[in-house]
Amino acid sequence: MSIQFRASVAAVAAFSTVSTASVPTGTSVETFIPLIVSSHGQPAQIGWSPHLAALVGILALALLGGVLAARNRFDERDTLVAESEPRSEEFLTDRERVQQLVRENGGRMKQSRIVDSVDWSKAKVSRLLAELEEEGRVTKLRLGRENLVCLPGHEPTASQSPEKPKSE
Repeated sequence: MSIQFRASVAAVAAFSTVSTASVPTGTSVETFIPLIVSSHGQPAQIGWSPHLAALVGILALALLGGVLAARNRFDERDTLVAESEPRSEEFLTDRERVQQLVRENGGRMKQSRIVDSVDWSKAKVSRLLAELEEEGRVTKLRLGRENLVCLPGHEPTASQSPEKPKSE
């Protein structure tokens, strides 16, 4: 009896209903197989050939492969849908990105935190902030060794000059 046939017969025996009362102790697989009982209580005839066992194995692998391919296809579709939504960060200039970042942080942000939040050098961030300050889009305040970047109208009250009363 071939090894492939024995393996397939053992697999069938493991998953079939067996009448253990009629199985003598110490029986081998070859003598055990005819004792497999069908649902009608009659001994089942197993006509498996190595080709049939191989065919069943191939069909099982094909079914598993199809399920995995379908799952991957659905995952890719979900990923593509999520990526197709436009991100506002992708279409912003560097200046707009800095302004949006400060706006998202309450209108004030330390320059070092801006550098940490973007993947740019300190020099680039400093240059962008200097240009934005010249245009009047942000205000840079020196706090010790750091700069506080503020949007117009979000400056701390202590940094603003006192207003003189209007003379009548």
